[in-house]
Amino acid sequence: MTRAALYARYSSDNQREASIEDQFRLCRERAGQERWEIVGSYEDAAISGSSTILRPGIQRLMRDAKHGEFNILLAEALDRISRDQADVATLYKQLKFAGVSIVTLAEGEISELHVGLKGTMNALFLKDLAMKTHRGLRGRVEKGKAGGGLCYGYKVLKKLDANGEPIRGDREVVPEEAEIVRRIFREFASGKSPKAIAADLNRENIPGPLGRVWGDTSIRGHRSRGTGIINNELYAGVLVWNRLRFVKDPSTGKRVSRPNPESAWIRTDVPHLRIVDDNLWNAARERQIQISAIFGSCPANTREGRAKRLHLSGKPACFSSLRFSHLRVLRRQGWHHRAGAAGLS
Repeated sequence: MTRAALYARYSSDNQREASIEDQFRLCRERAGQERWEIVGSYEDAAISGSSTILRPGIQRLMRDAKHGEFNILLAEALDRISRDQADVATLYKQLKFAGVSIVTLAEGEISELHVGLKGTMNALFLKDLAMKTHRGLRGRVEKGKAGGGLCYGYKVLKKLDANGEPIRGDREVVPEEAEIVRRIFREFASGKSPKAIAADLNRENIPGPLGRVWGDTSIRGHRSRGTGIINNELYAGVLVWNRLRFVKDPSTGKRVSRPNPESAWIRTDVPHLRIVDDNLWNAARERQIQISAIFGSCPANTREGRAKRLHLSGKPACFSSLRFSHLRVLRRQGWHHRAGAAGLS
């Protein structure tokens, strides 16, 4: 008796959870026509087909295949199993070694020819989809609408067009959170460390981004990547998009960010979203420049390096190279060498 396993997947908002059952229903009908015994079903809901590594359903399927649980894998189409060319080839080889044939309703029994042609077509589809998505987001940003997630100080503005369809990408300022943003800028510009600012906000039970506790990294972020409260130009009324690009790590299947050159950034003025004025924004920038001038000459300007410099006697190893005037600036602005430097870590 031929033992068959069913696999179904859907990935986007354009599909619905019922799509899984629709795929299973069609597969069960085909199995019934072939008189195959269905011994298991596997699914991945709302998960991209660009990688199999992060899909629990496909991983469980592969484990059971290696244990000889079934000898036919039945799916609606090959791209339901995976759109990634390398993954399709690997799955095909592993299942063939386990004595399992792949059969789909769209292509029939899968062979090496299907793997090569369909894998290439799916890879091109993903590339084309990414380009169209990127182009659509750029158009939205150039109109002053958000091209990404929601940041602290703003909320989604829900509006409908003439046809009753939602208009996406509009944001508005949350007054209470905006006041916290201005407070952070004022305190940072006056010399208070991000760690001390975060500690005071937590002490006052003020919720941070996404309702979490405040951390110094939420405030200082990464200057070149535009992350962190004090680096977000949206607070100054400028929407910056395309600072980063994302690529998939083939060993983990997870996306990792890579900085884009500044020439690729898209900048759009959005004065209605401004929270801090130019004077406050520039004061924070000047404070960052001062910090970079003082600590930038240290040989290991990293989190680990700073921790090592603080290890002995609580004094950074490269403080001896600082000019006396820099130390006076630190003391005047409240940056004690133990607490202040730690606040920068």
